Parts: sequence; structure tokens; C-alpha cells
Amino acid sequence: MDLEKIEGLVNIIENSSLTEFTYKDGDVKITMSKLDHPPVVAAGMPMAPGMAMPAAPSAEAKAAEEPEEEEKLFITSPIVGTFYSAPAPDAPAFVKVGDQVKNGQTVCILEAMKLMNEIQAEFDCEIEAVLVSNEQKVEYGQPLFRVKRL
Repeated sequence: MDLEKIEGLVNIIENSSLTEFTYKDGDVKITMSKLDHPPVVAAGMPMAPGMAMPAAPSAEAKAAEEPEEEEKLFITSPIVGTFYSAPAPDAPAFVKVGDQVKNGQTVCILEAMKLMNEIQAEFDCEIEAVLVSNEQKVEYGQPLFRVKRL
């Protein structure tokens, strides 16, 4: 399949009410879908020759997205480890839903390689949700708490 045929298919999808389209020609299978957000291209992902990077969203689209992003703030795990909500098994949790947390206040402990790492809030916020359970294994960048900035 040549580039002109692919461009033609893209134009047809863009100008129609279709949200998804699949085309198969021998060994070649192409699936296209319309997204409400720009597609993500992973680093190292091979791209076909002549294929362009997706266009950046317009200023209007960015402005529309910003309020939603501000509403959904998270305290994330800076390391891989085990989540502990309290300093000891019989102690109360550092924070619970509805608590107002100050910048620098400890919100949990992450154990990594037998070291206990206190995780602190980076800004004043209110805890909206605790997203992991006590003694759960967590990954780097995994959201631990959903918060609302004060």
C-alpha cells in the first residue's frame, strides 16, 4: 500500500462521522480511529517512512484541558517499594480522606531495600482518595493519593 492511499483513507475518516475504521489488504492491516485527545507515540516506536508526528493540540484544546488536569492532582510514588499508611502496625494512618495536608507533611512510608522512605506532600492539599492499600507493592510514578490543591 502506498502513502497516497493511506493519506486518502485518513482524509475519508477525518471528514466522516466514523470513529473507527479497519482496512485489510493482503498482509497489511490498518486500523484508524478518531480520538478526543492526541495520540501518544512511545519512545522507540518504529514509524513508517514518510509518517509524520501527530500535530500538537491547538491553544483552545490546551485551554480546555487545563482545568480538568488541575482537578485531578496526585501524590505519586517516587520509587518502587511497599506502601505503608502508618508509622507502625498499631499506629493511626498518616492521612485519611478529607485530611488537609501542609507542604512537607508526611503522607506515607515507602519501604525499598529495607529502607523506610517518608513521602511528603509537595504542596498544601486535601486528600480526596487513597488509591493503594496498606502493604501493597507500588511502582515508580504510581498514584498513591488523589488530592485537591488548597
